[in-house]
Amino acid sequence: MVKVRFPVLAGVLLAGVLTPLPAYALPGAAACGTPPARERQVLWYDRPATDWESQTLPIGNGALGATVHGGVAREHLQFNEKSLWSGGPGADPAYTGGNWESPRPAALAEARKAILEKGPQQPEAMAALLGQPKRAYGSYQSFGDVYLDGAEPAEVKDYRRELDISRALSRVGFVADGVRYTRESFASYPDGVIVVRVSADRPGSVSFTTRLTSPHRRSAVSVADGRLTLAGELADNGMALEAQLLVRNQGGSRVDSADGIAVSGADSVTLVLAAGTDYVHRYPDYVGRSPHQRVAATIDSAARRSFNDLLARHERDYRTLYDRVRLDIGQQTPTVPTDRLLAAYTGGPGAADRALEALFFNYGRYLLVSSSRPGSLPANLQGVWNQSSSAPWSADYHVNINLQMNYWPAEVTNLGETTPPLFDFIDRLRPRGRETARTMFDAGGFVLHNETNPFDYTGVHDWPTAFWFPESAAWLSRHLWEHYEFTQDRGFLRDKAYPILREAARFWLDSLQADPRDGKLVAVPSYSPEHGPYTAGAAMSQQVVWDLFTNVLDAGEVLGGDQAFRSRVAGARAKLDPGLRVGSWGQLQEWKEDLDDPADTHRHVSHLYGLHPGRQISPLGTPEFAAAAEKSLAAREAGGTAGAPGWSRAWKANFWARLLKGESAFEAFRDQLRFQTLPNLWDTHPPFQIDGNFGATAAVAEMLVQSQTGMVHLLPALPSAWPSGQVDGLRARGAFTVGATWRAGQSVELRLCADKGGPVSVKNDLLKTSFRVLDAHTGRTVRWTRTGIDTIRLDTRQGGAYLVKG
Repeated sequence: MVKVRFPVLAGVLLAGVLTPLPAYALPGAAACGTPPARERQVLWYDRPATDWESQTLPIGNGALGATVHGGVAREHLQFNEKSLWSGGPGADPAYTGGNWESPRPAALAEARKAILEKGPQQPEAMAALLGQPKRAYGSYQSFGDVYLDGAEPAEVKDYRRELDISRALSRVGFVADGVRYTRESFASYPDGVIVVRVSADRPGSVSFTTRLTSPHRRSAVSVADGRLTLAGELADNGMALEAQLLVRNQGGSRVDSADGIAVSGADSVTLVLAAGTDYVHRYPDYVGRSPHQRVAATIDSAARRSFNDLLARHERDYRTLYDRVRLDIGQQTPTVPTDRLLAAYTGGPGAADRALEALFFNYGRYLLVSSSRPGSLPANLQGVWNQSSSAPWSADYHVNINLQMNYWPAEVTNLGETTPPLFDFIDRLRPRGRETARTMFDAGGFVLHNETNPFDYTGVHDWPTAFWFPESAAWLSRHLWEHYEFTQDRGFLRDKAYPILREAARFWLDSLQADPRDGKLVAVPSYSPEHGPYTAGAAMSQQVVWDLFTNVLDAGEVLGGDQAFRSRVAGARAKLDPGLRVGSWGQLQEWKEDLDDPADTHRHVSHLYGLHPGRQISPLGTPEFAAAAEKSLAAREAGGTAGAPGWSRAWKANFWARLLKGESAFEAFRDQLRFQTLPNLWDTHPPFQIDGNFGATAAVAEMLVQSQTGMVHLLPALPSAWPSGQVDGLRARGAFTVGATWRAGQSVELRLCADKGGPVSVKNDLLKTSFRVLDAHTGRTVRWTRTGIDTIRLDTRQGGAYLVKG
């Protein structure tokens, strides 16, 4: 395969926090073309929520999240703090993080022998040999609930409940007995609190009682000086928890009682909520300081600011991230509530359908900012929102695709600041992951399996079809390499990414086995999530390892040094089975043996990893394997779309985009909206699972820009449903910010801004025609070199901005 590499560019990641991009790189800057005026992106409804999962509206600041119900006489905010988890060593001193609880020196050898000598083995047999019951795994927990109880009005009209994702602000408004009431709620990252303000257009009209409750029986609420304090511990593991809710009234009176705070006759009331636990991601105990002082200090600091100041600080912080990307696909602000907009959606030509599609794309960006900010755990299966003490799939970190999918849109949609929680989490998994590598595989490096939790569960359990996936660490490591590719930050690559990539590769250097059939190195046991037999060298296993080794070698080439290790990796990659075979019906084989059933419509299409998120397969570089991947993908979709989980539809949309099939990518995206999206636009498996939201946002971005093959390909999979439009602020590998304008399906202008500068190849159909390349700062013509019928090469300068005009 021909390898095309980007130049090394200066990065912007310092001390784990991304500094703001310079003005020339921000979408909307004149240098990159001026995007359309900012439109409000709003989910709105004409009635209160009665179901948490499908109707409430989420707010979040990374660590804290809440869902707003929007009742009239009663407002209800259910809230979470991301570290509140049952399980772990506090629940059971014998907790091993899934590592074998008693020695099994022959187990892995026996499994390998069975597969290599007898052929594919059934999952139940492998689980009996290698698995064990989960111990103290735990579940993400609901923290508590805030209630605002008022009088039941005789008459209510003009009700509206909304979430303005362009401001990260929830609003509830209605007229009750002639008075207009407004509730505004947001979760502030700068101040670490959730803020609610209740106001009315008639002075002295705000009256209600506030309560703070918890589902955890070892907790209690106290009240003093207008502050409710919920403190206690989880019965399961003794994790300390505390939340404080401060009530400040403007006008009227406030009375503290045994279990609540009553406000009467106020002009407005502001409530400020903070919460925390004593959890710290520190192997092996995970216990830090009591949360009391931290929570109290957070509340006290926020209390020194007015509501307007808190809101302004919140909006400035949020919009610095959210406003970077603009997408115009012909949408118009809808005049019907979002649930009706969704119910009427067909993916047809109307502006209302375009509005829902643009809203869904932007909603994924909103959810990522709201559930992943530095200083907290990464976004889990439900982001940061969960109302249960026994959440579906524990609302954990499934790492056979789901956690990874959560971060697919981060780099390409210009939200690199959301990735530090993921990178820190991967880093802190390593100590126990080393134990898993040593005790289960007699290998160096680090490894983890199918799912994990905040207590570093890196070992196995005993669910036959979803317990064995040692490729997880290698896949997670890809995100660190991707961050380097999009930022070109050598410091990050040297200090954070390469050590993790190296250690993940070390495990596979020690663990790969020579296949007696052909001598190639293979993973064994190997399992293609989440179906089929256990074999040697399933396609996904091989593609993930090939990807890891390639990323390590590319990183080593950038950094230099470590030559002996790099030589080992290069040697192993040369002997590695690459996991690419065309089967008997033209498909890309899922297993090394030709076992694929053309009638198989399983939700996982894991053997296409090399197409997406990997870079091993592409229509331009490996057309034979791309055609086989298309054949496999079409077969998996033959069973229809209505029953597929949302995350599966999202991944398929990304696959189709990488195959440059815009119509098929749009159909997958469309069908996710039609069949796997709840009225509040949360993705559903079912039940609610947020990865589908993030995967859908990534798929739209992949339709508009791709750069995994060493060139910036603009509008690579543009569907006919979006005949005219404009996008700005997306990112491409090589540290470029890009934009494009198209009319009647044809590009009319391309925009590219370089963080640092250096050569870049640009691909688009506009480059087949007569065009000009201009320096956006000076208006002067820029020289270029043609490298293909629709591809040119530019030599960019640091801070340079370039326009290609038809």
